[in-house]
Amino acid sequence: MDFGLVLQTDPPASRVVSLMKRAERNGFTHGWTFDSAVLWQEPFVIYSQILANTTKLKVGPMVTNPGTRTWEVTASTFATLNDMYGNRTVCGIGRGDSAMRVAGRRPNTLARLGEAIDAIRDLAEGREAEVDGQPLRIPWVRDGRLPVWMAAYGPKALALAGRKADGFILQLADPYLTEWMVKAVRAAAVEAGRDPASVTVCVAAPAYVGDDLAHAREQCRWFGGMVGNHVADLVARYGEHSGLVPEALTSYIKERHGYDYSHHGRAGNPSTDFVPDEIVDRFCLLGPVEAHIEKLRALRELGVDQFAVYDMHDAQETTIDAYGAEIIPALHP
Repeated sequence: MDFGLVLQTDPPASRVVSLMKRAERNGFTHGWTFDSAVLWQEPFVIYSQILANTTKLKVGPMVTNPGTRTWEVTASTFATLNDMYGNRTVCGIGRGDSAMRVAGRRPNTLARLGEAIDAIRDLAEGREAEVDGQPLRIPWVRDGRLPVWMAAYGPKALALAGRKADGFILQLADPYLTEWMVKAVRAAAVEAGRDPASVTVCVAAPAYVGDDLAHAREQCRWFGGMVGNHVADLVARYGEHSGLVPEALTSYIKERHGYDYSHHGRAGNPSTDFVPDEIVDRFCLLGPVEAHIEKLRALRELGVDQFAVYDMHDAQETTIDAYGAEIIPALHP
């Protein structure tokens, strides 16, 4: 199992770079950031500094979307970083939650997302693609490589990830839901004539190492609120008892009343008081080192290839170091 570190690009950018350097020293292979232009600093500028200050770490957004940048700009940006630093980027992409809604736009449709996945990958790897009806090719790309990993929860999105994406990003660490969703992605891959094992599975969730569970829960409760934004969309689309989405995912948002993106992804988010302790425990990795190792081994058995640590809490360095000293080695016997 590989490990990634996920950060927001809060200023100063030098701290983001420093934490990513620390992650690489501790055995992490991927460095991810949020991508929401109004809420945080521009991640692609910071990726260049991360890549310049590390040797093997791969970087990318968790996640970008097809609406805030034109597709040729996204592809050219990735291709430029790859040309400078040797194919060390991954394009995490989704419909767009905070990036679109904070700017007053609706998340992209799945149809547009599917088209963007193909176009961005083709352009970044030097092939011709159609963008808004116009055939384009970036002529200077040589030996480019850009895996595109798609974030998904609902049945149609999971099917799209299985058909088109190089990787599947699941933003929660509940084993039951992970098993359900990985099976859906793999089934769609098989139906599309793809090898299901070719789709990398990345589970991303907050991790907090320590014995004070009450404190850890309060530091990570924001995550249930973030996931709840996507769950609310699913309930609106499919209904709460449709059978198309597990009630283990949807039932907890009954008391959800709106969401303030100014606190998005932050400990103490007042919009997440509806999230019960049970959801925090299920969706996150909390507790002593042994508890993390046990849950990660269970996720690995379900086919998870990478666990990406959301490190937005008051123990960032401690978490990175604990993973490097004890947890990552335990998953690499």
